[in-house]
Amino acid sequence: MAGHSKWSQIKRTKAVVDAKRGAVFTRIGREITVAARQGSDPEGNFQLRTAIAKAKAAGVPAGNIERAIAKGSGQGGDGVHLEAMRYEGYGPGGMAVLVEVLSDNRNRTAAELRLAFSKHGGNLGETGCVSYLFQHRSEVRIKANDLDEDTLLDALMELDADGYELTQADQAIVHGPYEALEALQIGLRTWGFDVEEWEHCWHPLTQVTPSDQPTAQESLKLLQALEDLDDVSCVSSNLGLPAETQVG
Repeated sequence: MAGHSKWSQIKRTKAVVDAKRGAVFTRIGREITVAARQGSDPEGNFQLRTAIAKAKAAGVPAGNIERAIAKGSGQGGDGVHLEAMRYEGYGPGGMAVLVEVLSDNRNRTAAELRLAFSKHGGNLGETGCVSYLFQHRSEVRIKANDLDEDTLLDALMELDADGYELTQADQAIVHGPYEALEALQIGLRTWGFDVEEWEHCWHPLTQVTPSDQPTAQESLKLLQALEDLDDVSCVSSNLGLPAETQVG
């Protein structure tokens, strides 16, 4: 019986992992489809090139990528039109939340988001209610193993960059203006840095730290509930958690 129980647990765990991976594949596929509307050749379409790089990093099969490109460029697909939208709202303790979506049904998406917010102590707001609390910027992640910070500073002086941050994952995040993403990642490669990822991000200008554990937990539950929605492509918040917070 113990072996059977362990096998059942393994199957359940695998099912959860597969489901999450499938959701990631679907999400990235939508991004590729939307990007491919501007052209199916990645060499001449930076947005598409970025989406494909993200797909490859996530392990999306080549066939999935090709079908998503064909769908977006009008060579195949079911005729569904995906629209990029942004929603804004508040979470527990005054946490600001930005949600970017790709949806073929604005009314369905808004209803799902409103429900997620209300179930976890938040509320969906009007456009612009929290976006002023964030900076929409470019971020390029480079390997930081044996990083020569003097050389990096020289590169940032030459490139259109605003600064950099070292992370705990042997990476450095170089950031700059929203419109500088393509030039920034190309320039860092030219300087010899190993570029791993690049994207546009909503960076919080200030952070909100929950006053107690239940508020922190409910904030995390809201963010997870939003991430789990099929139409959501990105969730950003200004939540700041103290080091002793227990996630669970």
